[in-house]
Amino acid sequence: MADPSAPAPKRAGPDGSVESLYPFLYADASDLGAVLEEVRRSTVAKAEEIIELRRRVRDRDGERLQACAADMADRFAAGGRLFAFGNGGSSSDAQQLVTLFLNPGPGLRPLPAYGLTNDAAVLTALSNDIGVEVVFSRPIAAFGGKNDIAVGLSTSGNSGNLLRAFAEASRRGMLTVGIAGYDGGKMAELDTLDYLFVAPSASVHRIQEAQTTMYHALWELTLGQLQTEVATLCAWESPAS
Repeated sequence: MADPSAPAPKRAGPDGSVESLYPFLYADASDLGAVLEEVRRSTVAKAEEIIELRRRVRDRDGERLQACAADMADRFAAGGRLFAFGNGGSSSDAQQLVTLFLNPGPGLRPLPAYGLTNDAAVLTALSNDIGVEVVFSRPIAAFGGKNDIAVGLSTSGNSGNLLRAFAEASRRGMLTVGIAGYDGGKMAELDTLDYLFVAPSASVHRIQEAQTTMYHALWELTLGQLQTEVATLCAWESPAS
């Protein structure tokens, strides 16, 4: 029988990853000061990691983010809509991107955007009757047009239903934008993507944090481009004084 007074066994994730992320949770020492110092060091290290990753993305993809935003603004100006999609946590990011465009803030024009994971009835019907691989490509086939935008997010870049959705969107002349992690995965091999932005990290946590920055930048740059175009058009059409 186990000794109830014995210390609890040291826990760790199946591959040690949890312990490597939060070593202070598994430390044998009971010194509160030492634990708090380890928490501080761990927090600072993670903040430095994401700052460095964001800098790498900015330096490598800053101009491409601006070019993509300009293309997105052109699509919106032509009456286009944005369709965003992803699996799991990437689904939440897709919904956040949609929310940004639909509710941009006081004095800013909302833009038509749809999250393809928002309709549980459609998702479950397609998954049950056909397969999860079509849950994004079928809505795009039904609603997508040549002025529209397809934005898919994946940490691995390997999600089959995203690859299929990009193929369908490309066939319909939509602007296709992928946001991935690691080395881009299978998304990096596609010829159906107009733009691919990759957060080059092996940590899902850092990847998703960097991806959040990417799509917020795309949103802000797109709104800025549209405001510039509207101001230019108003100045062009105003009568000479």
